Amino acid sequence: MEKKLKIKTKVSPGWAKFCGWLLRKMGWKSVGGPMKEPKAIVLGVPHTTVWDFLVSYLFYTQYGIVAHIMIKKEFFFWPLGPILRACGAVPVERKSASTLVKSLISVMEEVPEFHLAIAPEGTRKATKNWKSGYHLIARETGATVYLGYYDWGRKQISVGEPFQLTEDPKADMQRIYDHYRPMGIQGLHKDQFIVP
Repeated sequence: MEKKLKIKTKVSPGWAKFCGWLLRKMGWKSVGGPMKEPKAIVLGVPHTTVWDFLVSYLFYTQYGIVAHIMIKKEFFFWPLGPILRACGAVPVERKSASTLVKSLISVMEEVPEFHLAIAPEGTRKATKNWKSGYHLIARETGATVYLGYYDWGRKQISVGEPFQLTEDPKADMQRIYDHYRPMGIQGLHKDQFIVP
């Protein structure tokens, strides 16, 4: 019999309160709240440092909800595995882009509630080719996509607004670029973020 996947979706009220307090102590302002739908994907832009994860984790956890991230399954060894799972990490196959997407779709279909955080840039370096795997994942699972941001310049973080997908991933990506371009958001490392 196949082992049932255990996905953490909530945190204790005390831990949520502490995360919100720590985020504010770090000088960050939360804009808006969490995603409302049971299944949702937030695009986290810009992604220029590993510290983005800490800020994002504190932001989302303050609402008592876990935002999941993808980490290749090879990292889930003792004692790192339990720590990663506690922070919302989900083990996935990263042999290829299609394997990764299929792995995530499988996870999202198995659980009734799942919020996924994705960095569409796919790297912490400046890139003109953002990944569009979120598009297929959202369409296959019915998840709502949000245009989130963490602006290191203003120290503001938000899940942003819901984005209506169409049947055309390329056109949708252009609309996403058009959304982010005028916002003037900055990464911790300013030279490592560009909107194509």
